[in-house]
Amino acid sequence: MKIKNILSLLLLITNICTFAQDMPAWKKAHMPDSNDWKKVEQHFVFNNSAEPKSLDSGVISGLLEFRLIECMFEGLVSMDPETLVPRPGIANKWNISKDGLTYTFYLRKNAKWSNGRTVTAHDFYKSWIRILDGSIAAPYNYQLFYIVGAEDFSKAKNKSSFDMKKIGVNVIDDFTLEVKLKNPTAYFLDIVAFPTLYAVPLETVKAYGDKWILPENIVTNGPFHLQKWDRRQKIVMVKSKTYWDAKYVKLEKITALAIERVETAYKKFLNKGMHWQPSVPESKIDEVKKLPEYYQTDTLATSFYRFNCKKAPFDKAEVRRAFAMATDRKTLAKHVLHDIPTPANWFCPPAAGYIHVKGLDYNPAKARKILKDAGVITKGLAVEITFNTSETHKLIAEFISKNWENNLGVKVILKNMEWKTYLSNMTSMNYEVMRGGWYGDYNDPNTFFDMWTEGNGNNRTGWVNKKYDTLLFASQKETDKAKRMILFQQMEIILIKEELPILPLFIPANKGLLSEQVNGYYHNIFGFHPLKYIWLEKE
Repeated sequence: MKIKNILSLLLLITNICTFAQDMPAWKKAHMPDSNDWKKVEQHFVFNNSAEPKSLDSGVISGLLEFRLIECMFEGLVSMDPETLVPRPGIANKWNISKDGLTYTFYLRKNAKWSNGRTVTAHDFYKSWIRILDGSIAAPYNYQLFYIVGAEDFSKAKNKSSFDMKKIGVNVIDDFTLEVKLKNPTAYFLDIVAFPTLYAVPLETVKAYGDKWILPENIVTNGPFHLQKWDRRQKIVMVKSKTYWDAKYVKLEKITALAIERVETAYKKFLNKGMHWQPSVPESKIDEVKKLPEYYQTDTLATSFYRFNCKKAPFDKAEVRRAFAMATDRKTLAKHVLHDIPTPANWFCPPAAGYIHVKGLDYNPAKARKILKDAGVITKGLAVEITFNTSETHKLIAEFISKNWENNLGVKVILKNMEWKTYLSNMTSMNYEVMRGGWYGDYNDPNTFFDMWTEGNGNNRTGWVNKKYDTLLFASQKETDKAKRMILFQQMEIILIKEELPILPLFIPANKGLLSEQVNGYYHNIFGFHPLKYIWLEKE
């Protein structure tokens, strides 16, 4: 019996050593230095701020949904949690042709769905076609338009007669997927790592419809699996037994809370009821900054308001310009938001070295003249600002409403909505002015400019400008970096000086609270923190 135990122990040690030896250097760098973490319960709790709209990667568009999807699913490519360099995911390697137009992905043969079925190239092909065929409302379908024929298929009126061979996605065999692009796209691997391009288990989707994402039905292929979903309370995930890289995953359980009130979440964090709170109460920022758990970092993001360009009075560009010039961004950033964000009358942050153009300055007198010249009578005019539940969003809306009331003489009505209702109203364009925010999907200005083209699922302003669209498409074909940047600047002039379908406000900072127990978490400009790499140490 003793000999048997010794042999078992030696076999275990051998397996551990083999696992470590087979691990690439970049991955070893994200491992614990010792085994002390194994003495701590690996149950990570964080606040995800609201009830998610869905767990279907094809229909989501919000950061809080992306956090959950990245736990339960994995794409062909993943991202390094520290450097954001593309890393192997379901594909263990890929080749790129010399002309940058053909990508060949080689899937690992041990990648499994949670029902035991092997993940294949067919899963990705069919999932991508689902994004394009109109069977679901996919706001990010344009992420596939880089592929030959994808946009033509998506916009085809008669899809049943479309020649699918014209789409540049070919299943070579069960474990090889070939993708052909219209133009060389340096950030295409970043696109492939984006949740919209994850595979979903279509047999499960077909069997259960919209209910396929429920705990009793869902099939996943990522490091964690959905165990429980208490609506408006929490989502519980557990380590997946079928994930190809399960040995690397340290956390055994994750609880994502849906606490909308930042003050409530803050108190829970102070009482050690969670490990991560991705926002802080503005009213207590001075107190919060003194905590050792507080962090504040730069982000590749922008905050703005959308105008509904289909509704009066914001169907006129001159009216939108006037309201922009009646907004005091500097005071908002300094006194309401405690001098943390950068006030911005521009839209695009410095993605890949981009230099923004200057927008419209604060000038209430000129704003009033613009409205008068346009024949707009502000007395008795009421406008609505809609925002999702958040102390910070409320403070911003209150400040801007006072700006507009004092500077323009209009009445402003504030409408607060919970997350799912807010998203629904944005999609249906049931608003006049609405809070907006955007995190870059990859480090290139294109991620900030392509969303405003006609028909884009993330536009949601009703604004269309043919000149803008032409410039955007030209930028996607241009290979000279300097010339591309000039095209982006020309787009930004249209966006924030001439037409203003949006009102730029500020470039936010990423701030929150992180327990000192948490390891494997790296601050980066995308706010990307895959929990596969996280573990907990003793306090």
